Amino acid sequence: MKFRFWGVRGSIPSPGPRTARYGGNTTCIEVRTDAEALIILDAGTGIFALAQDLLQRQPVRANIFITHSHWDHIHGLPFFTPLFIRGSVVRLHGGPDAASGSGIEHVLGVQLQNSYFPVSEAQMKATIEYQTLAAGDCVTVHDAVVDHVVMNHPVTNLGYRISCNGKSVFFTGDHEQFYNLYLDDDARHAPYQVEMEQRGRAIDAAMQGVDALIVDCSYTIEEYPSRQGWGHGTFDAALAMALRVGAKALYCTHHEPTRSDEELEAVFAQLLARSAPLPDGLKVCLAYEGLEVDLS
Repeated sequence: MKFRFWGVRGSIPSPGPRTARYGGNTTCIEVRTDAEALIILDAGTGIFALAQDLLQRQPVRANIFITHSHWDHIHGLPFFTPLFIRGSVVRLHGGPDAASGSGIEHVLGVQLQNSYFPVSEAQMKATIEYQTLAAGDCVTVHDAVVDHVVMNHPVTNLGYRISCNGKSVFFTGDHEQFYNLYLDDDARHAPYQVEMEQRGRAIDAAMQGVDALIVDCSYTIEEYPSRQGWGHGTFDAALAMALRVGAKALYCTHHEPTRSDEELEAVFAQLLARSAPLPDGLKVCLAYEGLEVDLS
C-alpha cells in the first residue's frame, strides 16, 4: 500500500511563493492498495491535480472518503474530472449530515446547486454512487478495509483507518485534542469528562499500531489558546498521540494557511528540539504536496 499527498493546507487554499515548497492546496490524499485500488481521502483543491493525473489511467474507479463537509475538505469535488467521463465509477463515502439528517449525497447535491456551480449531477457522465456510514460500518475496497471513528471537531468528522495486507494508514481529518468544556464546579464537568475519556480511548484504539498516522497539526502550542474550540490540533498533541498509540510514522498536515514554508519549517524544528530524543523507529515529518510513501 502507498499514499501520496495532493493537498496539505487547511481552511483555505494559499497558493503563492510563500507556500511553493509544501504546497497551497487543501486536503486530498491518494491511497493505492496493493491491488492498485484507488482510495481518496477528502476532496479539497488538491483533488483537481490528482484528477489530471488520473486522466492518464482510464477508466477511473475511485472510492472517495470524506472526513466532513467543511469547504476546505470538499470544495475540489465538482472539479474531479472523472465525474464528467463516461465509464468512470465514483463512490462517495462519509457520515450523515447531523443538521438535516441527509446522507453523504447532500455534499455533492449542495455544491451542484445552480447558484454555486453551472453543471448539475444529471449532466455528469460517470456512475456516481453513495454510501452513508453509520457507527461501526467498515468498507471493503478490493484488498483493503476502511474503518472509521468519530474525531473531535465542531461537526461530525470521521477519522479513517485503511488496512491492507498487514499495513495500515490512519487519517484524522480535522481533530482537536479533547478538553473539558465545563468548570470544575459545574455539574456537567464530571459526566463530560467521562465522555471525553471514552471517546479518546475509542480513537486511540482505532489508531493503535498504525504504520502511518496523518494528523491535523494546524497550530503551535503558543497559538492554540486563542483558537481553542475551533476544532484543530497542535504539533505537540499530534506527536503525543503518535507516541501513545505506537505509530511507526507521523505525518503533520493541514498546515495553517498564513504560515510560509520557512515559518512551517521553523515551528516543526522547534517541535523536534523540545521533544528530543524521539523513540527509536518513530519517523516524524511535514507533509508536502507530492510526498509519496510506500508502506510495502
